This record gives sequence, structure tokens and C-alpha cells, in this order.
Amino acid sequence: MTLARNLILICLAASAVAKSLRQDDEAKAELERYIENKVPEINQRWRPHYHVAPPVGWMNDPNGFSYYNGEYHLFYQFYPYDSVWGPMHWGHVSSPDLVHWQQLPTALLPDEEQCFSGSAVQDGDTMVLMYTAHILSDREPFYNETQYLAYSDDGVDFYKYSGNPVLPSAPNGSPDFRDPKVWRHGDHWYVILGSKTTDLRGRVLLYRSTDLKDWEFLTVLAELQGDMGYMWECPDFFELDGKFILLMSPQGLAPQGDRYKNTYQNGYIIGSFNYETFEFVQEVPFQEIDFGHDFYAAQTTEVNGKRYLISWFSMWEVPHPEDVDGWAGMMTIARELKLVNNKIIMKPVEEMTNIRQDVPILNVLEYNEELDLEQAVEINIEANFDEILEIKLEGKNGGGHVVLSWDPLVGKVAVSRGTEDVRQVEWNPSNETSWKIFLDSSSIELFCGIGDVVFSSRVYPLGGWRLTNLSSQDIEIEAYNLKKSFPV
Repeated sequence: MTLARNLILICLAASAVAKSLRQDDEAKAELERYIENKVPEINQRWRPHYHVAPPVGWMNDPNGFSYYNGEYHLFYQFYPYDSVWGPMHWGHVSSPDLVHWQQLPTALLPDEEQCFSGSAVQDGDTMVLMYTAHILSDREPFYNETQYLAYSDDGVDFYKYSGNPVLPSAPNGSPDFRDPKVWRHGDHWYVILGSKTTDLRGRVLLYRSTDLKDWEFLTVLAELQGDMGYMWECPDFFELDGKFILLMSPQGLAPQGDRYKNTYQNGYIIGSFNYETFEFVQEVPFQEIDFGHDFYAAQTTEVNGKRYLISWFSMWEVPHPEDVDGWAGMMTIARELKLVNNKIIMKPVEEMTNIRQDVPILNVLEYNEELDLEQAVEINIEANFDEILEIKLEGKNGGGHVVLSWDPLVGKVAVSRGTEDVRQVEWNPSNETSWKIFLDSSSIELFCGIGDVVFSSRVYPLGGWRLTNLSSQDIEIEAYNLKKSFPV
């Protein structure tokens, strides 16, 4: 009798799981049909040619940046039904080379939980996603955050783990407990999560597991020292050129001169870490990693000894002009990281040269001379950095503009979208006195010198770009029109 009853219960449970999976598949199919039907309605005027963007709707944080079965995978926070933030899904793209991207079916859909940020790893032949389940509540603070898993045998179709949650709560009970970043070292998996103390100070928590399901709390990896924000989002932890880097996105930093002028920041702490004691010793304090207007929630992955980074190319609590066109948000180009003199250097991945059109545009521009360009362009500028350098980039048919400048007397590079909208930082050009600029339909990325100073800013020109030399010195231009590498 007991055996029969147990068999019945097992069959009922299996039937319920099968029904749930069918419903999940049906919901995903319906969503993909919706996206396919909406894509032709999107206004293309500011759609990127070579940056990842949502097919429709809203995009924010990069998630699950990883390498699986010979391809790079990038997931992202996604709300397909409007071009503003909404119940979070996980969008998904893949690439063989970090430049040519393919849109894949939506990986995760919300159920009772919203699918907040997380990471992806390969466990044997299986791709595993670990993400934050953001669940609304009718009691203060009206939400709770726990950690879920999802699995895929092919890197395309994902199913949520029936034993979720695998990490139900923070040690101190804080409802802010999110953005897991998982990695493997030796025989263990490790994960860090962003959280905060009861007196509203940002912190990062460290856990360990042998199977990705049962987790042991190890320590508070790092906690606010001084005025470093009330919440640390999207943490990442990795070794780079002999040091350990804690990359994170603090919320609540007050502006300090030229620093911390965006709504929220993205930066890193350099230190050393011991896998025996789990102690992270901070050696170099927090530094911003990008100095532009629009850069947040960066995530990294390592492949063949190289560390790559991609970030959300936007910012919270600012206008997103493209939202009237049926989409909002995009990602930066992929960047390779190195550590030089206790500073992260970011350079565009070498594969970006693969989308150059064959014939370069070569020119020497005198003062106030103009050069008209297409919407997707790489520009390399050689100039005398002992003198003032200033160029203006604007739409050939109007719209937004930006001025890039270097003043050797004050030793600062500046990116200005107007007199009240300037980002600037000190720079020592050393021996590498050049600028590399990537322009897309609504964005600019400026890499100074060896990549020790980088700006990422959204700009909304109409038509192609027009470059004007505002310097008294002549400047040498080498430009390349860029092929489309993101087809949506």
C-alpha cells in the first residue's frame, strides 16, 4: 500500500513538472512570436551597427558573460513589452569572436519572481545560470531576494531548477541580496553577492559550494570603508596580472570634484586574496573604471588567459531618447583588460579590426576644417599632445553633439555634451599620444593612449557624423567605416 502510494506521488510530481515545462515552453514560444512581430516596427535611426542592443523593449545589466562550447555568451536584463524598465527577463546573444553577435531566444522568463542579474558557468556539458529571484511582498520592504539556478544542455533552452532557491537569504536578513557572480577554483565553486548592512553600508558576501546547489557562507569579502555607498551592485572578483580585482557598482556615492558625477558608479578595488583564509586585503582604494556618462554594471569573463569586459552602455535616472523608437539600452564593445601600475587598462578587443571596411579614410584637418563620416566609424587621431587638442562630433543633420578635448596645462581629458554635462579626468599621455574613437549611431567610446583613460557616452546625432577640428594645430585622421556585425 505504501509502495503504491509512493509511486502515485512520484507520478503526480513528474506530471506536474512536465506540465510546468510545457507551459514554460509555450510562454517562450509566444514571447518569441511577439518579438518577431514587433521588430519591423522599431525606428532604426539610432540603432547600433556593432553594439549589442535588445531586439525590442528595454535592456540593462549584462548577465552571464561566459564561454560555452566554443562560443561567447552574453545575457542581459530584458523587458520586451515596453522600452522602459519592467518585470525582468534574460535576453541572450552569442558570438564566435566578441564582435559578430547573434540574437538567441529569451533565456529566462519571470514566474512569481523577476529574473534579476547573475552569471553563467559551464559544469561538465551543462550551462548553469545563477540569478537573483526578486520576489515582491506585501510587507515592508515589499520585496525579497533569493538565488535561483537554471540549466541548459545546449546553451539555448534553459529550465529552472526544481529545488530553487539555492541561497534563500543574506546572513543578516537584508532583503538586498543580489547579482551572484560564480567562478571555479580547485574543487570548489565560489560566488559573491552584493548586499548591504542594516545601517546601509555596501558589502560583498562570499560563499563556497561543491555542486552549485548547497552553499556555505564563508565571509564578508569586503565592506564599505568611509563614504563608499549604501549598496554595492553587480560585484565581480577575478585575478588580473598577479592581483585580485573586486569590480562593483556602488550606489550612493556623492560627487567629489570630477569624480562620481553619474547617478551611480562602476569601479574596482585592487588587493590580494588567500583561498585558505578567504581574506581579501585591499591595497589600492576604489577607482572608477570608465569616465564617461553612460557605463554601469560591467561584467567580465576569462578565456585562454585573457580577461574581457562588457558593460551596460547607459545610466539610471537619465533620459533614453531611443525609447520613443521602441527600444532602450545597449552594451559597450568588448574590451580586453590588463593591470598596469595599479590601474586597469581597457582596450577594444583585437577582433574589432575585422569589421573595418577595406579602404581607410586618411586626412589632415586644419583648424575649423570638417570631415563627414558614416554612422558606424572607427577614428584614430594622431596629434601633438603638448598642445591643446579639441574636436567636435555632431550629426550631419543636427541632433546631439559631443566635444572631446585635451588641455596639457591642466592635464585633463574632457568629454562634453554641453556646459553642464562634462566628464573629465587627469591623464598622463606618456609615450602613447593617440586617441582611438568608436562611433555608432548613438554612442561614442574614446580610448586614450594605451587605454588608461576611457570614456563611454551616449550621443544622439541625426544622420551620419561630422567631425570638426577646433584645435589650432593640424590633426592626422585615419578612419574606417565599420561593417554591421549585430543584425537585429
